[in-house]
Formats: sequence, C-alpha cells, structure tokens
Amino acid sequence: QVQLVESGGGLVQAGGSLRLSCAASGRAFRSINLAWFRQAPGKEREFVAAINWSGKSTTYADSVKGRFTVSRDNAKNTVYLQMNSLKPEDTADYYCAGGGAYPLTSTLAYAYWGQGTQVTVSS
Repeated sequence: QVQLVESGGGLVQAGGSLRLSCAASGRAFRSINLAWFRQAPGKEREFVAAINWSGKSTTYADSVKGRFTVSRDNAKNTVYLQMNSLKPEDTADYYCAGGGAYPLTSTLAYAYWGQGTQVTVSS
C-alpha cells in the first residue's frame, strides 16, 4: 500500500514557476512508476508527466514539454514536478499517482492517488 500527499500548489502569475511535491509512504515507492495528472473544472483528468520506477525514463504531455520537469528522489520517497513558464491554461488541480502498469499516460495504470493540490495561474 502506498499513500501519496501532494503539496506546493498555489497562485502564480503567468510566466512564473512552481514546484509540486508528492511525498509517499510505504516501501513500494521505489518499485512503482509515478505520474502527475491534472483536472481543470468541467474537464476530464489529463496526463501531465510520468517517471518510471528507476527514474531513468520520463514522459510528458505535449502541452507541457519543455516547461515542466518530473523527477524523483527515492531516498526521500518523493516525486517532484517543476513547472516553469506557467500559463493560465495550466490552472487545474494537480494529482500525484503511483502504480506498476502501462502505459504511463493512462489513469488506468495507477492504483494509488493523492488528494490533489490546486494550481492557479493568473494572466
């Protein structure tokens, strides 16, 4: 069992940066893939970024490629999402997810979910 808790959300102006963190409990953390998804009001949850269990492979949605960076620190049981050059369309609730299935871009690949953290980007 893995429990995930996100933090780091907030209000930022367009062009600014935020770093989201997701702290995990449980020994399984080091053996699972991790991802960030987001959900804007009235929209479906969408994939943002993922990192595999070893940290050697990452995947990004086209909409965030070049602006967001996902990383993990297995010693701290934490996954991060560094978000730069933020745009108003990045406004959403951001969720951390963990799991062992594929593809990494699908919500179905993840058995563990955090409660979400809100990110608001003002224009």
